[in-house]
Amino acid sequence: MKFYSYISAAMLVAGVTLTACNDSETVDNRIIDNSALKPAAVLIDGMADSSTQSFNLTMVNPAREEVNVVYGVDESLVEAYNAIYSESAIMLPKDNYTLVEPVAIFAPGAVTSSDVVVDITNLNTLDRNKIYVLPLNVKSSTVPVLDSQKRRYIVVRGAALINVVADMTDRAAFLNSPSNSTGLKNIEKLTVQMLVNVNEFGGSEAGIQTLLGVEGMFLLRLGDSEPIDQIQLATFAGNVSDPSWSFKAKEWTKLSFTFDSTTGDATMFINGVRKATKVSAAMFPVDWTTQFAVGYSYSFNRYLKGCMSEVRVWNRILSDAEIADADQAYIVDPQSPGLVAYWKFNEGAGTLIHDYANGYDLIMGEAPVWVPVSLPE
Repeated sequence: MKFYSYISAAMLVAGVTLTACNDSETVDNRIIDNSALKPAAVLIDGMADSSTQSFNLTMVNPAREEVNVVYGVDESLVEAYNAIYSESAIMLPKDNYTLVEPVAIFAPGAVTSSDVVVDITNLNTLDRNKIYVLPLNVKSSTVPVLDSQKRRYIVVRGAALINVVADMTDRAAFLNSPSNSTGLKNIEKLTVQMLVNVNEFGGSEAGIQTLLGVEGMFLLRLGDSEPIDQIQLATFAGNVSDPSWSFKAKEWTKLSFTFDSTTGDATMFINGVRKATKVSAAMFPVDWTTQFAVGYSYSFNRYLKGCMSEVRVWNRILSDAEIADADQAYIVDPQSPGLVAYWKFNEGAGTLIHDYANGYDLIMGEAPVWVPVSLPE
């Protein structure tokens, strides 16, 4: 009795196993896109002008033969996207995308497809204040795709133009190779720009905090014989300033300064607004090669107590309209005419500050504290 019971049990197990195997072979195959419900994000950051987006698919069972899943752009899905994600996006213009590879291909025996590839282009032509969406939908497939996973959304939106800045407290930056920084020599018409956020005004030496320049020659600083919140141009031929050249602490401020060596006219712009023009006796071209520094003059006690970003030197006087432009303070094209040096202070690590215009890099003895921000606010 026991012998026959064992046989019966073994046969029962074998029968169940065979049935299970046969069932698995009859299960319909399906294509899955597990990340379909998460829109891909492309950010307009003012620097990169294009972005390549790619994704692939998976299959429940290995493909017995080649399987093709073809995607196409479906503008009718913009409304669906807005309803699902509570957005007010508009369709990405045709000039801003290319379906480089619209077909996901499963080779025989594969469970993962090749990539679908989309290029998002001409980003800097788009309005950063708008949200754009590129909806993709499965047009055809030789193996069914789950209905809920047939759609893909690529979303394009404005990003912060500045994401990290340098806290220059107790820090200074110097030219890494002064002899090779020839563009900073003999500047007859000068524009200086920077973003600053001073934590507190005043310093241990006559309330001085240094912006940039060369001590005893041509230097922009705060304090000295002026109020501690007021910018002063200090030169070998005397100093000039004006009460309108003052600004507030603990907020981001756009500073632009122009100087014409043929007339001595020195003009300050604060947050894009023209302030007083003073006449300097230093009617000579500016030489910012030897001993040029950012955040230093005479001694390390004259550092800037706060954060700095987007420091630029031009060899032309920018127009009032250029300086007043809403985004110009946060980013410019490194190839802009007349741009001599462009230190973004956005490295986020290390002591080397890159010059995006001509390679006139700065070096710091000690790395600044890198502060995450989102500018413009």
